[in-house]
Parts: sequence; structure tokens; C-alpha cells
Amino acid sequence: MNLQQLRYVVATAEHRTMTDAARSLYIAQPALSRAIRDLERELGMTLFARSGRGVVVTAQGRRVVKLAREALDAVHEIEGLANQSTATEAELRIAATPSLEPGLAGRLLPAYAAEHPGVRVHIVRCDGRDGVVSAIRDQRADLGLTDLPVPTDLITHPLERQEIVLISPPGLELPNPVPMGKLHGMRLALPARGSMRRRDLDAMFGKYAVTPVVVLETDERNGWLNAVRAGQASLLWYRGMAEQAGRAGLVVRSLEPAVRRVIAVVHARRRLPLIAQDFLATAEKGTAA
Repeated sequence: MNLQQLRYVVATAEHRTMTDAARSLYIAQPALSRAIRDLERELGMTLFARSGRGVVVTAQGRRVVKLAREALDAVHEIEGLANQSTATEAELRIAATPSLEPGLAGRLLPAYAAEHPGVRVHIVRCDGRDGVVSAIRDQRADLGLTDLPVPTDLITHPLERQEIVLISPPGLELPNPVPMGKLHGMRLALPARGSMRRRDLDAMFGKYAVTPVVVLETDERNGWLNAVRAGQASLLWYRGMAEQAGRAGLVVRSLEPAVRRVIAVVHARRRLPLIAQDFLATAEKGTAA
């Protein structure tokens, strides 16, 4: 078995059709089918079974695919080390939402940079949790910082729990903390309908049988704050953003009962580059401290 055969196996497992797998590998479909059959004969096992117009991975095939991915990741890691030896610095790409980027830049990155001064960190700015997930899946980022939950094809490393608070324009007569029932009929700026964050909030509203008045639906955070500054609506955001809201003259209140979300570093189910492993170790060490 060689590296080319490993790539064929992984591509076929990922695309589930020989045609799509061949297209991703820039080879003819008959050549790919023949190569897979030759490998199955060499190994003495069936890796893929026909299913309609596509293929499914067999039980033996799943084990081979897992090992093939690990082998290819190891090769990529070795190649990365070789590239690092000729480059002036390595680059780590971290996807983050605007809500969590200040904590990343203010706390996690300085600790990482102190231990790994030769690594340049590039922050991939994403509109929300969906954007972070897409950046990881599309390999535009090595790691992501987001709140949970995320789809199960990603691996999560929880770091902390952040409180969700109500940020309002001044002058509203509300207690602190604000009972959930007070959200009924309240004018709110919310994430776009259909986004993961909006589904989370709608589930919370349903749980407490409240129906807010939706003034603005957008994933643009500046749009939220502008609506609150203009006195048009309140918004639900992380406690970590309270300082920014306070500087803008807005009022921050807790909710009753308190609502918290788990913040985590997430990545794809594959071997991480060494610099990403180092960042994860630094983040988890900081959490433990």
C-alpha cells in the first residue's frame, strides 16, 4: 500500500460515490474504481460495498479509512515540519466569533505567544457559530473558538462557561436580575432566523413560554449594538461583552434563572498540526489555572 492508495481510500469514503471521489482527485472514475479493487485484492478484504449509485464503507473499510486518515495526517505533519524549518515563522489559523474574539486576543493569545514566539496567529473572523463550523470544515482554520453545541463531526475541548446577559438602552424600568417572564413582549434584536444561535434562543424562549417582539434579525453584531444605542431594542449577549456595552452607556442585567453557555475550542476529527496542539495545551492549562 502506498500514499496514493491511502488518498484514494479516504477520498472515496468522504464522497461516497466513485465519480465525486475521482473528480476530487483529478483522475478518471474507471481508474479510481480499478485502483480500489486492486487494493481490496491486495489486502484480502472488501472496503466498499455498492449502494444504489454510490458506495458505503464496510466494517473492515471503516478501520482502514481511519488508519489511512491518520497516516495521511502524519505525512502532512512531517511535511509541515519541513516547511517550518525553511520558513521564518509558522502560522496558526483560529476561527472566532466577534463576541469571543476579545477574550481570545486578550487572554489566550498572549499566553500562547509567550511560549511560542515563532508562531504567527491569524484570526479568521466569522459572523457566528455557523461561520466557525464552516471555517473548520473548509480547512480555512486549524481551530475554532465558539460556544456549544456544534455538529458531532467536530471535536470539542470545553474551556469555560459564560453568562448570557440582557443589554438594554438606559431608562428601562427592569429589575436586576431580569425574570425570564419579562422577556415576553420585550423588543429584542436577535440573530438571523435559521442560524444556530437563533435556534438556541428560540428554544430558550419556548422553554419559558415567552414571545419577544423581534425588532431586528441579523448576524451583524454592530447592527445589534446600534439598535440598542438607538433605543430601539435590547439584546442577549455574553457577559464578556459587558465592558464594551458599558462604555457605550448601555445597561447590563443578568437573567433569572441564569443562562450560561459553554465556550470551547473545536477542530476537525483529524490529527492537529503541532502548533495547534500546542495552542490547545496552552488554552486548557489556562482554564485549569
